[in-house]
Amino acid sequence: MIPSFAGSLDALGSWRHALTQRLDEIASYLVEHELLDEVACDMLDSLRGRLATEKLVLAFVAEFSRGKSELINAIFFADVGRRVLPATPGRTTMCPVELGYDAEEPPSLALLPIETRLDSLSLSELRAQPRVWTLRELAVDAPEELARALAEVTRTQRVSVDRARELGFWDDEKPQDNPPIEGGLVEVPVWRHALINYPHPLLKRGLVVLDTPGLNAIGAEPELTLSLLPTAHATVFILGADAGVTKSDLEIWRDHLGGHGRARFVALNKIDALFDPLTPVDIVQRQIERQRQSTASTLGVDVDRVFPISARQALAARVEGDDELLFTSRLPELEAALALQLLPQRRQVLEQVIVDGTQRLQAHVLRRLADRRRQIAEQVQELRGLRGKSNAKVRTMLQRVDAETAEFEQCTARLHAMRAVHGRMLREALSDLSSDALRDEVAAMQDAVTASLMNLGAKRAFAALCTRLRGLVGRAQQRGAEIHQMLTASFTLLNTDYGFSLQLTPPPAFDRFVREIDSLERNYVQYLGLSRALRLAQPRFMEQFRRMLVSKLRVVFENASGELELWNKAASAQVDSQLRERRRAFRRRREALERIQGAAGELEQRITEFESQDARMQQFQARVGEMLQELREQHCTADFLELDLDLPLPPPAASNDAEVEPVRATVHA
Repeated sequence: MIPSFAGSLDALGSWRHALTQRLDEIASYLVEHELLDEVACDMLDSLRGRLATEKLVLAFVAEFSRGKSELINAIFFADVGRRVLPATPGRTTMCPVELGYDAEEPPSLALLPIETRLDSLSLSELRAQPRVWTLRELAVDAPEELARALAEVTRTQRVSVDRARELGFWDDEKPQDNPPIEGGLVEVPVWRHALINYPHPLLKRGLVVLDTPGLNAIGAEPELTLSLLPTAHATVFILGADAGVTKSDLEIWRDHLGGHGRARFVALNKIDALFDPLTPVDIVQRQIERQRQSTASTLGVDVDRVFPISARQALAARVEGDDELLFTSRLPELEAALALQLLPQRRQVLEQVIVDGTQRLQAHVLRRLADRRRQIAEQVQELRGLRGKSNAKVRTMLQRVDAETAEFEQCTARLHAMRAVHGRMLREALSDLSSDALRDEVAAMQDAVTASLMNLGAKRAFAALCTRLRGLVGRAQQRGAEIHQMLTASFTLLNTDYGFSLQLTPPPAFDRFVREIDSLERNYVQYLGLSRALRLAQPRFMEQFRRMLVSKLRVVFENASGELELWNKAASAQVDSQLRERRRAFRRRREALERIQGAAGELEQRITEFESQDARMQQFQARVGEMLQELREQHCTADFLELDLDLPLPPPAASNDAEVEPVRATVHA
């Protein structure tokens, strides 16, 4: 059966939820048996966080009156039983709208006033300032009231031409594109951006839908094209099947969607308008296919990325439960393509995260258990050697334990020296990934752009910036390799001279961060060419570009820095852990010998106790290995693309929707 996008995304969410539950089971087991130290806790939290926060951003882009809002209604709001997003002829969506779900917030509509365009803060910075947003609760169980509330995104106001120019809705260089003047006033949107928090099953599973107004219109939100669209995982470009690719459609495609950094799908909407009683159905179908072929050729995409649909028929079919009409709308074909071509990529990313993370966790936990077993074996061997020995022999053993303890404590000086060198090398590595380094590099790019004629050197300066940033990431990775080399040599000496069993995993690879910089370069370079010369000459545009670029790059650098810090923390924690364990072992050896010295019957009892401890450690080793292997295998036990669930989806079961309470346990010494 053909999978629907809705069903496949729901299955992907269930898969993530199941993995999160399995991680919590592992955490509980480690807590129960005092195996969850700080490093293991951080590893588990990192995996849980990635599974919980991974979002899939799907952007819908179209000129006005292409049926974009109707298509979103058909895919996501058919279960309400009516249109939710405004979908009337003409210009409806006046500001970018993001649909998502945050369980910690009530269903609501958050609106950002258009006047915030006059401030220097970017949209990403304004998201962190709730006070500047207008918040309205949504009655999700009252369709009419819900629709009225969401109609707010279309609200407009009339302002003077000077005010429209300030807000970016009037361009003296392009008078033909300016909005009409009525009574000396210009109509502009009331809101700059809208966030809809709506408990739809797909949105709960991590989907974020971006509904965009016309991108080539005067007043189009700059951050929409500079920030939101470039980071979308996929875009659906909606055209009118009756008109094909118009000049304005082609401009949007070339200016904003023609790059190769994202998955692109084209929807030829309103095919129902091509049918009439006087034209045979087969002739109309051939017309639709020709339009499809022509559209693919004009846009330069494969024909299998162009989907003739009728959003109006699809919405009506799903509201009325008419399967035949849904088939006629051809919307399931588009949904299937989204499911088959987009979702497996997102799952593969998460699969690799799980495999890599659990392997590191397993190595860490099993290394701790192996060290404990080694110390138990040494103590058992020592106690067995006391069988049949006199008190004098026990006293001799006590003296030896004291001497070994004193000798072992001499390692602290070497550890102090190693930590000093390690700290210095780590600071140097992290300095390449710091916010200061990033700001300096972006400032250098800005200086180069400003020095060029009409900012025409922006594209070249941006390419040079990306080259330097890749160099910083590469240098940080090289420093990580040097830290690994130094620690390996130090660990070998400590193991040889003081009986440690320290092992070091390879440093994190930064290839994916380099790829992220490559992706940013591909997505943003199109906004810095000669065709944008007039915009590049505007200080406001370049400042917005700089702010958004820094915001995106900061995430990349912070993630790379976090991985490097976590790896170094695991290495340091291993030393601390074994140091504590060895000291504890010396103390236990002395206590055992003292008890044996006072009571001969204690010897066999202590040997039995240690042997029982070792048996438990063996069980722990086996069970931890089994649990983590089961977790790694879980990602391939079910193929989420085999599901065929058409919207509207039923609400998930309570057990599936319940928030998983992460185990953040007390760390045992």
